[in-house]
Amino acid sequence: MEKWPIGVFASIDAGLGVKLEVAHELGIPTIHLHAPHKRTRTPENAERFLAQLRELGITITVVFGGFEGESYADIPTVRRTVGLVPPETRAQRTQEMKEIADFAKLLGVDAVALHIGFVPEEPEDPLYQDVVRVAQEICDHCKQNGQRLHLETGQETPETLLRFIADVGRDNLFINFDPANMILYGTGEPIAALKKVGHLVRSVHCKDAVWAARPGQEWGREVPFGTGDVNAEAFLRTLYELGYDGALTIEREIPKEPERQKAEIGQAVRLIQELKKKIFG
Repeated sequence: MEKWPIGVFASIDAGLGVKLEVAHELGIPTIHLHAPHKRTRTPENAERFLAQLRELGITITVVFGGFEGESYADIPTVRRTVGLVPPETRAQRTQEMKEIADFAKLLGVDAVALHIGFVPEEPEDPLYQDVVRVAQEICDHCKQNGQRLHLETGQETPETLLRFIADVGRDNLFINFDPANMILYGTGEPIAALKKVGHLVRSVHCKDAVWAARPGQEWGREVPFGTGDVNAEAFLRTLYELGYDGALTIEREIPKEPERQKAEIGQAVRLIQELKKKIFG
């Protein structure tokens, strides 16, 4: 496969991301797959899905976990509902993340990822230690499957993320870097953050956003890749300098506007192709 194959965030059952047919129509060879609903994560469905992927010429590079009850309505709601930090849903979601990893193994995928949630900034916080332990548990399960676990950026500063990964202390724990999330959550300037955590980045989202008037208190605004405050060329050049060799996976979450979504992903594909030529010479 070529260096930096283009990808798109996709789903089987039209959850987050685009349908596979859209990826195929746009000629995109790789996807990050949003894990399908629990009832459909069966060996039989995995076989059928793999046959469909072969027919379309698409490869999955990462399977992303997500959970019932998560809401990205606003920052306080994300803090309360997303990932493995909320105590009341943690045990059930930890078990489900292991099941998602097992389904990814059936698909032959060696990396799973998720938003772990708002990791507390202070290591002395008992909640911080709880989340360290649950991350260790999932990493150990993934290790048995021959898989890496990627934590998606955005809900914590790069410094907190690095400290958390060090405290978890597992050699299969890495980062899925989403530059737009740094802006959306107001947790750091994306290029500076990428340089800090880049040695641990094993997958990325090509997504863009503009800063909120009050970063960290209210949402930034997601926009098409290359039109916001990320600086697409600087993002790709920094990945090149870091020696990143994975896929460049476009994410554009406007599922209620499928035609616009498809058009803007197509524009992102063309932009990335132009930038790759410029960077590789």
